Amino acid sequence: MKKLIECVPNFSEGVNMGIIKQITDEVESVDGVRLLNVDPGKATNRTVVTFVGEPEQVIEAAFRAIKKAGELIDMSKQKGEHPRMGATDVCPLIPIANISMEETAEYAVKLAKRVGEQLQIPAYLYEYAQPNKSRSNLSIIRAGEYESFFKKIKQPEWAPDFGPAENDVKRGATVIGARDFLVAYNVNLNTTSTRRANAIAFDVREAGRTMREGDPVTGNIVTDENGKPKSIPGSLKSVKAIGWYIEEYGIAQISMNLTNIEVTPVHMAFDEVCKKANERGIRVTGSELVGLIPLKAMLEAGKYFLRKQKRSVGVSESELVKIAIKSMGLDELGPFKPQERIIEYLLKDQADSKLIGLSLTGFADETASESPAPGGGSISAYLGVLGASLATMVANLSSHKKGWDSRWEEFSNWAEQGQRYKDELLGLVDKDTAAFNQIMEAFSLPKSTDDEKAARTASIQSATKYAIEVPFKVMEVAVESFGLIKAMVEGGNPNSVTDAGVAALCARSAVLGAFMNVKINASGYNDKAYVAKVLSKGAELENAAVEAEKEIIKMVNNKIA
Repeated sequence: MKKLIECVPNFSEGVNMGIIKQITDEVESVDGVRLLNVDPGKATNRTVVTFVGEPEQVIEAAFRAIKKAGELIDMSKQKGEHPRMGATDVCPLIPIANISMEETAEYAVKLAKRVGEQLQIPAYLYEYAQPNKSRSNLSIIRAGEYESFFKKIKQPEWAPDFGPAENDVKRGATVIGARDFLVAYNVNLNTTSTRRANAIAFDVREAGRTMREGDPVTGNIVTDENGKPKSIPGSLKSVKAIGWYIEEYGIAQISMNLTNIEVTPVHMAFDEVCKKANERGIRVTGSELVGLIPLKAMLEAGKYFLRKQKRSVGVSESELVKIAIKSMGLDELGPFKPQERIIEYLLKDQADSKLIGLSLTGFADETASESPAPGGGSISAYLGVLGASLATMVANLSSHKKGWDSRWEEFSNWAEQGQRYKDELLGLVDKDTAAFNQIMEAFSLPKSTDDEKAARTASIQSATKYAIEVPFKVMEVAVESFGLIKAMVEGGNPNSVTDAGVAALCARSAVLGAFMNVKINASGYNDKAYVAKVLSKGAELENAAVEAEKEIIKMVNNKIA
């Protein structure tokens, strides 16, 4: 499995697209690195770039981009709403797959050392890459910004981790580190007042505001017994926020960094800002995502807003994303294209969903062609998809049935479960064809020498086992779906009982068809103990499917009689 890390450098240029293009060209010049997103902001005069790849390639791309940014951006002339200290203001590395935070931090240190020593740019470590926790917070490191760093860098406690202890007039300094996934998120307000936006930011951000006597702005600061200022915490954990005015849009915003979306997800941040803004006579008009967001965050947001409406959350992934976009007004300031803003969509290999991406006609034509795949295994999986989809439809219709309002959540839960069956079976449609192709590729390997023969045999056996496992999984999921189907026949919308009956027919056919594929592939696998176990369990699943279908069809016929 490849180790993957994400890099999200922030460059202090958001207006000149020619400069931005030259920087991102450096990223794309490194083989194995994939540029995912470029998000420039005119008012902030800042561009957030996102790319991903294996660690060595990523830090090479980051180094080239930092070098080019230093050549093209003059910090002595740079102005913008966002706090900044260098041409490359901050460059975080984020672990994505098969790599620990500790390893990621080591790569951040390696990059910072190279930037400091080879480019002679003062480089600071932050978050997990910084061993000194008194200077691991980005906002503390950046305090004073570029203009104050000429003096700050001379203070012994603020000497850079790498590079000269001299602020570079043109390039400034940079901060490099390793951190968890962060969502940069702005909420739009119907005001032009930075002061009022800041007040809301202080209401919600974890750090809150400094405690003062009397007037919260002009009153004397309240201190503790050690003379340190006391603070009033904000209402949201793991959230950093400031208010600013964006001339480009003619509105004020709450600019937030959600540092742990497991603690404070994006939908909760949005709703809390709405609440605090309303208390101050201000209305939220929408919001804006800077950079990328995980799919899970969008799906959770979609479900959250559907539940507030007392509507079923058992809808498709695309519908949940659409609900999230509309509910939070993510498209207010410009189009929000999920395929360009959701990280999983950008990383998705289209070859993994070739079949399910086809139209109904295209899938039928591909099946009917002279190609041996997709064959019975993929079709069996798709029959399971249709069965789960029909049962899910009945659950959704029941959830929204007039007069059944008290039961909406019950059917919503069933529909959500059905969506999980549907999605898992959809993935197995392409996996079954991929398994067949792996067997064909293994048989085509050379067999001239004893070593080649041994390698070929091992590959054939490995591919064969995978070709057993995929249709067996189809059987398991399709059998599980009978619980949903039966529940919909027993207590779902009576007008759709025949739909649930057809769902049972599809699920049974999926199980029986998949078992045929398990058996024929098992005949070519050498581990006979494994084969016996799989065939025994497969027979149990087949019998369970036949009995479940028989019971459900009898129930359906009794209801429609």
